[in-house]
Amino acid sequence: MGDVGSTGTIAEATRGTTLPLSTSATTHFRTCPLCEATCGLTIDMIDGSVAGIRGDDEDVFSRGFICPKGTAVKHLHEDPDRLRRPVTRDGDTFLETSWEEAFSRVEEGLNETIARFGRDSVAIYVGNPSVHSLSLTVMLPMLLKAFGTQNYYSAATVDQIPKHVSCGFMFGNPLLIPVPDIDRSDYLLVLGANPWVSNGSLATAPDFRGRLEAIQRRGGKVAVVDPRRSETAAGASEHIPIRPGTDAFFLLAIIETLFSEGLDSADLPEYIAGVEEVRRVCKGFTPEAVEGRTGIPAETTKRVARELAASPAASVYDRVGAHQQRFGTVVSWASDVVTAITGNLDRPGGKMFSTPAHGARDPAQPRGRGWDTGRFVSRVKGYPEAFGQLPVATLADEIETPGEGQVRALITIAGNPVLSTPNGSRLERAIAGLDHYIAIDPFVNETTCQADVILPPPSIFARGHYDFAFYGLSVRNIANYSPPITQPEGPDEWEILSRLSLIALGQGAGADPTIVAGMALASLVQKAVGPEGPLAGRDPETILAACDGSDPVARILDFRLRTGPFGDLFGVEPEALSLAKLKGLPHGIDLGPLVPRLPNALRTALGTVDLAPPKILDDVAHLRAELNASGNGLVLIGRRQLRSNNSWMHNVPSMVKGSNRCTLLMHPDDAGAKGITDGAIVRISSRAGEVEAPVEVTTDMMPGVVSLPHGWGHGRAGTRLRVAQEHAGVSANDLTDEQVIDPLSGNAVLNGVPVTVQVV
Repeated sequence: MGDVGSTGTIAEATRGTTLPLSTSATTHFRTCPLCEATCGLTIDMIDGSVAGIRGDDEDVFSRGFICPKGTAVKHLHEDPDRLRRPVTRDGDTFLETSWEEAFSRVEEGLNETIARFGRDSVAIYVGNPSVHSLSLTVMLPMLLKAFGTQNYYSAATVDQIPKHVSCGFMFGNPLLIPVPDIDRSDYLLVLGANPWVSNGSLATAPDFRGRLEAIQRRGGKVAVVDPRRSETAAGASEHIPIRPGTDAFFLLAIIETLFSEGLDSADLPEYIAGVEEVRRVCKGFTPEAVEGRTGIPAETTKRVARELAASPAASVYDRVGAHQQRFGTVVSWASDVVTAITGNLDRPGGKMFSTPAHGARDPAQPRGRGWDTGRFVSRVKGYPEAFGQLPVATLADEIETPGEGQVRALITIAGNPVLSTPNGSRLERAIAGLDHYIAIDPFVNETTCQADVILPPPSIFARGHYDFAFYGLSVRNIANYSPPITQPEGPDEWEILSRLSLIALGQGAGADPTIVAGMALASLVQKAVGPEGPLAGRDPETILAACDGSDPVARILDFRLRTGPFGDLFGVEPEALSLAKLKGLPHGIDLGPLVPRLPNALRTALGTVDLAPPKILDDVAHLRAELNASGNGLVLIGRRQLRSNNSWMHNVPSMVKGSNRCTLLMHPDDAGAKGITDGAIVRISSRAGEVEAPVEVTTDMMPGVVSLPHGWGHGRAGTRLRVAQEHAGVSANDLTDEQVIDPLSGNAVLNGVPVTVQVV
């Protein structure tokens, strides 16, 4: 395996490692599962109870850093509102029941629905906490395959699906996403992100704030494009206010400037294709032409383009605020085009691709069939599938509209779509009309309160943890495994999903759940021993028997690590990586900085980076048609908050203490024009609905733009979140419009929503 970064070889890193003795007082090391930063935690326990949590100073990635959310893990584990046993509906209340009785009721309801109305009558919605769970990440594909429904929805279509779509078109793989190599960057342009608060998204980096400050300390620049002077914008080298929903115009004007001034790189690799098509399609998007739409002076746009081109190492980081708009996929594509044509794609300090320890080894040369969307369309509105799922913005349509294929049963997994998806009030009403609703969730929240059965996962501490999703997006190649530190109150998530899969397959919930996980592992092994696999020609039964782990998911993780780019290939490289080796490294292992992976990692049909995907270029034509559209009137954007990630964190006392954080931010000019004073209660109205909230008048907002934070709205009846109900706030998604999406990806438009504001 050779060099693995600052910690040396795995054998060297393991020497001297000792684990705590089994006494009444123990110390454990775990990766925080509450956001994408993957910070290391030191957890002190006395007689099985959590005595304290602090940052792990020896963690190879976070080096002791944690944000306020890290200490909340203790409260989530101990929360009296967290379900420990299944509950089933009895009229307007829930009754605790046994696991066997709960699954019996699930089986009865799902079997009836599928038998009468077919597989598409069952919809599955997956929330973003699912990617923080090893079991859910590993077993979800098996569940989806077992149900065989086209009605699959996830939080990705209110968040990140534009990036998957643009990368699928450009690189042939929607999971091959370049991340800013911020530790070696000289210039970072940030759009629609607030990583000082979020700690990064689609870019795994503990202490993102410290890493951005380090760019500036070494003489580099961080420029933030945002309608609000966010925490990141305030700490950046430059803040550039922009009219919400116009990031695509701004980026295309940068591209046009790079071409017109001859600032594009003349030394691009041969595997980057489509440069001339991009040059052609961006003509006319001059900084002067887009100035009226974006609100950004033409000279500022030109200067940013010149700075990007002149910087030794630069990249563009676009995230949720830039994706939650009508042209979100164009924004995602354009940001990577800027990086590519300035010569910064797949090079240190620019945008690079992680090499996850559990990922596939790159072949000796690029190969693939390309990637596309639209394998099927939604029944009611004809929205095309993207990345295997339909836009969650149309889920209410599919539930409410009669006819063949109507959704009559729903399974939600780690999600609260009533608060997190557009026009949540309409979806809430639609869910009330379902025949059956099953939730896998630890809480009775604003969505699951309507379920017929709730199946709770075990505590965070009772599960083994490895970040499948986030190590594939990491700004440094890292691997870390956290074993369980408490006993589970019930079955693990892999077992819950397996039993649901067995129901869908007609085997019944009482069948052995290891069957499903065994099928998943056997499929991986069979592929690996095939002609092009990393274990070509080896005996599959021998490999299966050698997979190590205390449960089926751990065995799958062991297999993925051992066949991955740093793996031991089941004995071929004995000192290389396996789950057993990783368990002996409680602070993780540093596998080194990002390294170039192109062109070998590409999966496009021609083995090139396609800068000019036809579907994206077609949408640029639609963007051109809106170049002279007016942008008058107030528009609403969301915002992230440091002590909040998902709605269930509002049930943690330390996360909601202090003054009310669910306020409407408004510029003084807008407030003065309407006679609104600081602290006044106002009614915010949109096509979808209306809410009332107190106003904070602040120059941090761009004139014409107001902001509500996401994840609030805990005043709905029927929930069991006592702390959250005392700090209810209002849901911004009672204002967002489910009728407006980015048609290329299906992503909801949650930013730039037209609203009116008036004093109550």
